[in-house]
Amino acid sequence: MRTTASTVIIDTGCANLSSVRYAFERLKADVLVTDDPTSIKQADRVVLPGVGSAGAAMASLKEKGLIELIQNLTQPVLGVCLGMQMLTALSKERGTQNEDCQCLGLIPITIEELDSQGQPLPHMGWNQLKVSDHPLFAGIADGSYVYFVHSYRAPQSDFTIAECDYGETFSAAIAKDNFMGVQFHPEKSAAVGAQILSNFLKMNNKAQQGDEA
Repeated sequence: MRTTASTVIIDTGCANLSSVRYAFERLKADVLVTDDPTSIKQADRVVLPGVGSAGAAMASLKEKGLIELIQNLTQPVLGVCLGMQMLTALSKERGTQNEDCQCLGLIPITIEELDSQGQPLPHMGWNQLKVSDHPLFAGIADGSYVYFVHSYRAPQSDFTIAECDYGETFSAAIAKDNFMGVQFHPEKSAAVGAQILSNFLKMNNKAQQGDEA
């Protein structure tokens, strides 16, 4: 059984692991889904996927002993959907214990419920991006459509690298140093999503925005 790959998807136990893996495989990426700490640390880049609630996802990472490992990764890390939210300090999505969820604390913002101004939640379907010049969005035009499914959001902040509007303007993507996250599902976002994943595959320890400062 293979234990190493240049791109590792962390096995968080969530439901969208296969679709994320297939999206990378379509790009001919050397990819592996695993929760093995050694495999994760040795990868050139790491993907943190997630669907469901923040509390359950963080509990899964804790049970697998992966929280401190993720916090100390130095290679490019991409959080997808809930995986993006887990990169932040805190989520207001209250679980069964009815309390805020402490997240990985890598990007100092708080996840709160999306103010949809009366539009249906979750925010589900195709919506447009306003992108920055971050390398993750190289070749992506303003107004490109990607696929969302979420009820909670990251606010606009100094860490915003793409925005979207649904009732309010929120962060469609965030980044700090080697950690990046997208609220949408690139694996479900056709050619635009494939381009974003392809951009991520070009990143490594020596060629990322956080090292340019």
